Amino acid sequence: MDKHQNYNTQGTTLEKHSKGLNQKNKVDINVLLNRVRTDKKKEKLESLLFFGFISLAVIVTGIIVSL
Repeated sequence: MDKHQNYNTQGTTLEKHSKGLNQKNKVDINVLLNRVRTDKKKEKLESLLFFGFISLAVIVTGIIVSL
């Protein structure tokens, strides 16, 4: 009988623990979408800067070679 009581108390403890985890792990989809949008904007800016610097280097090299 003692084993059954111990099992039941562990079961309720696990239930309380799992309910607490479900409440803590809620995620707002809008926050995730905003994060993705900002990451894409950042990546786009970085790629534009990279290609801009490459273009600038090619132009400057062309000017130097033509002199």
